[in-house]
Amino acid sequence: MCAQPSDWQTAKSIYEFHALDIDGNDVSLEKYRDHVCIITNVASKGKTGVNYTQFVELYSRYAEKGLRILAFPCNQFGKQEPGTNEEIKAFAAGYGVTFDMFGKIEVNGDGAHPLWKWMKSQPKGRGSLGNAIKWNFTKFLINKEGQVVKRYSPMDDPQVIEKDLPPYM
Repeated sequence: MCAQPSDWQTAKSIYEFHALDIDGNDVSLEKYRDHVCIITNVASKGKTGVNYTQFVELYSRYAEKGLRILAFPCNQFGKQEPGTNEEIKAFAAGYGVTFDMFGKIEVNGDGAHPLWKWMKSQPKGRGSLGNAIKWNFTKFLINKEGQVVKRYSPMDDPQVIEKDLPPYM
C-alpha cells in the first residue's frame, strides 16, 4: 500500500509511503520495517557541518544495531539546498555519508511530500508553535513499528537523539 498525496491522512505508519532516492529510484519505506529510523530534512548550507558529521558518527555506532537514517534534501529554507540531486549526493559523500539519501523534496505547503505531512500530523510529530517544519535539520525519531516517537528541532544536534535510542533499539 502506498499512501498517495490525497490519502496520507489514512496511513498508519511510515511503511505505507514511497519516496525517490537520491538516484531517482522509487523506494518503499517498507524496507525500514523493524528498524529504528531518524528522518531529517538536510541542506548543504547553514548548520550543515555539525549535522552531517554527527549523523555519520551516529550511523557508524548504531547501524549494526538497526538504526537507519533517511535524509531528505530540502531547499525551502533560505535556499540552503540549491543543488541538483547529483550535486547533493557528491556533497554528502564529502562527509562520508553511507546512510540513505533521498531526492530533494518540499516539507511544508501543498507540495510537501506525503510522508512529511503525515509525520507532522502525528501526536509526537507535532511542532511547537504550529506543525510546520521551521528549518533544515528537523529530525523525527521513528520506532520499529514505523511510528513517530519524538520530533527534534533544527537547533538540536543529532547527538542529542542518542540518549533517546536505547528503549527503541
